[in-house]
Amino acid sequence: MQQLKVALIQTSIIWESPKENRLRYEEKLKTIDEPVDLIIFPEMFTTGFTMNAMQVAEAAQGETINWLKTKAQEMNTAICGSIVIRENNKYYNRFLFAYLDGSIEKYDKRHTFTLAGEDKVYEAGKERKTINYKGWRICPQICYDLRFPVWARNIDNYDLLLYVANWPKPRINAWDVLLKARAIENMAYCIGVNRVGVDTNGYEYPGHSGIYDVLGNELVFSKKEEILIVNLDKEHMNRYRNKLKFLSDRDSFTLV
Repeated sequence: MQQLKVALIQTSIIWESPKENRLRYEEKLKTIDEPVDLIIFPEMFTTGFTMNAMQVAEAAQGETINWLKTKAQEMNTAICGSIVIRENNKYYNRFLFAYLDGSIEKYDKRHTFTLAGEDKVYEAGKERKTINYKGWRICPQICYDLRFPVWARNIDNYDLLLYVANWPKPRINAWDVLLKARAIENMAYCIGVNRVGVDTNGYEYPGHSGIYDVLGNELVFSKKEEILIVNLDKEHMNRYRNKLKFLSDRDSFTLV
């Protein structure tokens, strides 16, 4: 499949209320009036970026996962984002990718955000993930992962690097710059989906969700609550990879 149509859900999030948030997303999904291949929610899209894991965590087969499976089947599209998961008496900031058939792939956030104490609440992931979907290789990462280029380095020829986030206003310039840098250095499409609004702790989130191509060109960008729909073209990516061949000169290393 040479093209992949993606929908970015840039939205405010009701604090620590999975049920209310799912209902809001239900209404937003109804406004998507064209077929899409992938719908992307922000980080912790049912709760906001909370450290109250014990109060909001869901089981590995909980209500939101079942909801994602149902929506993927109903809308005939994959849906993804991260939520708080409890598994084996540990808590995870877990990215979930629901396929059309209802199956799920997961990625646990590798770099827990020490400034907010996330490292004291959530278990850090140990495995990088590449998701194969409709002929596209997708590398999912979460928020703070964006600051660590080695973890994102394109050593397995992925086509799309995907970040979901709750990235606050004071450091939003870093978000913009690093998304573009990750696209350029990895010669891949790079998507960042951030939230908007103010959370209960008073942190403001300005959006800035966007998509960048292999040359770092901005395909879409937004600061307001809305759904952004863009068609990604693999032929465009391959043309510049074959012409410039920068990935052929990348360093060889092993992630541990």
